[in-house]
Amino acid sequence: MQFSTRTTSPGRLRADCALVPVLAGKELTAGGRELDAAHGGRLAKMIRTGDLPSKAGSTLLVQLDGPLPRALLVSMGEAGEATAKAFADAVRGGLQAAGQLAVEEAVSLLHEAPVTGRDTDWKLRSQVLVGREIAYRFETLKTKRETRPVRPKRVVLPVPPGAASRTAVAQASAIANGVDMARELGNLPANHCTPAYLADTARKMARELGLKAEVLDVRQMQALKMGALLSVARGSAQPPKLIVLRYQGAGTKQAPIALVGKGVTFDTGGISLKPAAEMDEMKFDMCGAASVLGVMRVVAELKLKLNLVVVVPATENMPGGRATRPGDVVASMSGQTVEILNTDAEGRLILCDALTYVQRFKPSAVVDVATLTGACVIALGHHHSGLFSPNDGLAAELQQAGRDIGDSCWRMPLDDEYQEQLKSPFADMANIGGRPAGSVTAACFLARFAKGYDWAHLDIAGTAWKSGTSKGATGRPVPLLASFLLARARG
Repeated sequence: MQFSTRTTSPGRLRADCALVPVLAGKELTAGGRELDAAHGGRLAKMIRTGDLPSKAGSTLLVQLDGPLPRALLVSMGEAGEATAKAFADAVRGGLQAAGQLAVEEAVSLLHEAPVTGRDTDWKLRSQVLVGREIAYRFETLKTKRETRPVRPKRVVLPVPPGAASRTAVAQASAIANGVDMARELGNLPANHCTPAYLADTARKMARELGLKAEVLDVRQMQALKMGALLSVARGSAQPPKLIVLRYQGAGTKQAPIALVGKGVTFDTGGISLKPAAEMDEMKFDMCGAASVLGVMRVVAELKLKLNLVVVVPATENMPGGRATRPGDVVASMSGQTVEILNTDAEGRLILCDALTYVQRFKPSAVVDVATLTGACVIALGHHHSGLFSPNDGLAAELQQAGRDIGDSCWRMPLDDEYQEQLKSPFADMANIGGRPAGSVTAACFLARFAKGYDWAHLDIAGTAWKSGTSKGATGRPVPLLASFLLARARG
């Protein structure tokens, strides 16, 4: 589904179908009234029948004549319901209804509807992101693909003359490309998406987008004394990789922003073996890595004026004769020692060495992204990603970016008192702090390695994928991080 802008007057539209917003179940917007007048009042007549439910996303098909043969009346919700959620529901309902028709090109006037606290550019971006989400299909490994094509293939958004609206649509399209990439990587099974596959993907991106790529192997990680990361990889036949991608869109004197993504391409739990039920979903344990690679694609496509470093520690976590055992003590790259009480708390072990590694880039800010803890799912469910940071300014930036793009995060505590739970009688710290506040103690563990820069941690265990009949990667938090970097690039 491709989106573009056009300055055509609504009364002169040419397309297979128009999506026309209806406010409070009865009122047309300015563009809708102009379209209605051009077609002899048919839209208003159909609204008066009362056949259009007022629930946001409800639709009613109206047959027209000429170069615009039909219109879909789309309810924007009850009176006083001009919320971001109602708008997204309306866009989703309208595009899905258009998809049931033989529509190659649709014109959407939905951004004419008011949304509390949101401007036109936000409404344009939302249509692109929702539309691309609907259009995504994972068919890479299927021999028989869907027979029904994605429709509409093209969506035109009529706007006033000017560059601002075109920029909003271009930015949203780039973000959608990054989301699609993250979803594709996340949905690949672990026998396809190995650490080596992620490394090859990064190299291909570098060649395509003019990035610098470096992939560290076991021997190089051993030389760097990355004992925590290597301890996770010991049980796997797949060699681990430390993937580094660099984008330079600003001067060399400008400190880069660094994104670190957890890349556990399959997590059995190691010797602390997970239950068999739903273990297949542990292929999604590399969604942090997928998301930061997706964000790098967004930044490079938009040629943002900033410098960005993406670091992905990639490995499997498997049981075996060489696997790390509960009770083992390992030394991290920072020199700090860790008693591994639970080998299923492996994400923090690979991240802690990556967080130490990024210090060499002297970053202005570091955000790590990880499907880190089931405790975060218990705390926040599947709506908000968990945000942890000792830096109020950085936390506020990320929260605002999430609100702006509709990919929200919720700030969680990171008080020093929680550090007490990580005490170990045999090492500098344990890798778990018990059941209470599990997502908090995991973040506290990472905080011990995030020194010398502003740092934030996003726990996406509840938002990176969906289970059940709609099982699949979501691509979150690509929109949040892209929005954050767009704001940073604007200065």
